Amino acid sequence: MDDALSVEPETAVERPGQLREFWFYFRENRGAVIGLYIFAVFAFLALFGPWVAPHDATEQFRAATLQPPVWQDGGTWEFILGTDPLGRDMLSRLIVGARYSFFVGVVVVSIAASGGILMGLIAGFAPKWLDSIIMRIMDVILAFPSLLLALVLVAILGPSLTNAMIAIAIVLQPHYVRLTRASVLSERQKDYVTSARVVGAGYFRLMFVTVLPNCLAPIIVQAALSFSTAILDAAALGFLGMGAQPPTPEWGTMLAEAREFILRAWWVVTFPGLAILVTVLAINLMGDGLRDALDPKLKRS
Repeated sequence: MDDALSVEPETAVERPGQLREFWFYFRENRGAVIGLYIFAVFAFLALFGPWVAPHDATEQFRAATLQPPVWQDGGTWEFILGTDPLGRDMLSRLIVGARYSFFVGVVVVSIAASGGILMGLIAGFAPKWLDSIIMRIMDVILAFPSLLLALVLVAILGPSLTNAMIAIAIVLQPHYVRLTRASVLSERQKDYVTSARVVGAGYFRLMFVTVLPNCLAPIIVQAALSFSTAILDAAALGFLGMGAQPPTPEWGTMLAEAREFILRAWWVVTFPGLAILVTVLAINLMGDGLRDALDPKLKRS
């Protein structure tokens, strides 16, 4: 009883200590901290976009089509970033568009990570023949250019934002499978796994309770990078007309609608492109910070 009581306070402070250590190494990467702040701003817009936007994203002001931004001759404070060819407020569409882009990232990463981790665990613990079958299927998927494979899948399923998310998740899944399998094969050789086997732990407990928590660090980094890849691929599919369909204010779709006006109204193309660029860059910077904070080999002594 005394031993149990003496260990309990030490266990209670273990998690806060880990969080402090993570933040200590994460904030050493200034780019990652800047990326985190930018990501937080876009996440806020994604959550509260319809209430923050000055106008409805689909409302058309026919008397103000292709109106320039406020700082250019002819611009007004009513439409700070100007309007598109149909008279819709660019700022409102960009703000609401953040919701679609972040929704794509969350759904794609959730589907790809859950399926990839499961198959990676199975491959790491399965007999050699089953492991070979799973990995050869993943190699076939990786052999195709990711955007081309996503285009083919969307063409089969039909152009829509939902089908685009499914296609992107399938394309990203092999990365999680290979990463999880490699981590599992490395962890299986360690003493704590052998000890768990000796005391009678079954395969499910070994996979999900014993081994998986120790494989999460590289998977979290991969999830952050996949989030930006999903946003970029969804924008590319939207630009090609295979993702979100008009009048959805998705950034790639906005680029597709405005490309014929690039010489007459630079703002209708520039602002959606900048939104994609800044968001993807911020998430990639966060991914670098996560890698530095979670990889023990990169931590400074």
